[in-house]
Amino acid sequence: MLSRTADTLYWLARYAERAENTARIVDAAARMSTLPAGYGPDGGPWQSAVASTGAEDLFARLNGEATQQSVVDFLVFSAENPSSIRSCLEIARANARAVRTALTIEMWEAINGAWIEVKRFQGAALTRSKLTEFLTLVKEACLRFDGSAYRTMLRDDAFDFFQIGVFQERADATARILDAKRDALSHHEGEIAGSSLDYFQLSSILRSVSALTSYHFVYRDNIKPEKVADLLILRRQMPRSLAACYENVTRHLESLSRSYGRQGPSQRIARATHARLQANDISSITAAGLHAFLIDFVTENNKLGMAITEQYLT
Repeated sequence: MLSRTADTLYWLARYAERAENTARIVDAAARMSTLPAGYGPDGGPWQSAVASTGAEDLFARLNGEATQQSVVDFLVFSAENPSSIRSCLEIARANARAVRTALTIEMWEAINGAWIEVKRFQGAALTRSKLTEFLTLVKEACLRFDGSAYRTMLRDDAFDFFQIGVFQERADATARILDAKRDALSHHEGEIAGSSLDYFQLSSILRSVSALTSYHFVYRDNIKPEKVADLLILRRQMPRSLAACYENVTRHLESLSRSYGRQGPSQRIARATHARLQANDISSITAAGLHAFLIDFVTENNKLGMAITEQYLT
């Protein structure tokens, strides 16, 4: 496969996944913002939403104060934010057009339909109900795109590059969401007071990655910070956990190494990160510092991205 085609598929997957993740983050912030006063400082849920996308510096330069209007504009429609839903879907669609012959009809229709929906809403006044409708449409369109890729793509190197992009982006998003909410996760089990604030903060983390039902199925317990962290970092059964994402990234990189007959830095980095996740336990992670662990993970994930680019995409 041409490196240009591989690069386009990889970033198509990453931007489509990023659009869905951003929609989930905005939806969780909108839910938190409806709670009564006393749930943190003004703009708390919206500031946290910006932090979860890793775009705090850009937001501060463009907007300053984190209000519902400024954050929704920035994360949903802003052309100046390369990670806004609009920007992500525009880039994803452009990439999809560039590799139409590598995609199935269903994949193209899903990503093209998502872009059409974004244009239909752009410029309209987003009431709370309209915002919810829009975010639901984006999430459903991205799920259709992801699902059609999984169900219709030929299992070859194109599929491997696509899936690596999906799971690497998903791991990055999960780590950033957890880090943005680290204050809610910083209590050790047994120390949490059980306030309604604790519950809503923790449930918002789970909702932002569609893991609320999974949490209760796995732990059969009230929502507790250490168990939320365990589910989203180390539980390989949870498809958005760091462990599950890196299990998939490693598997598809190994598939590429078999296809091309050689391995390189990307396989070694992915295996090392996956092994660290497998060898760890949540008590050790929280004792050493959750923030430090997540920052290290994001750094290693970015390092993997650079290794993949140098090894395959240039």
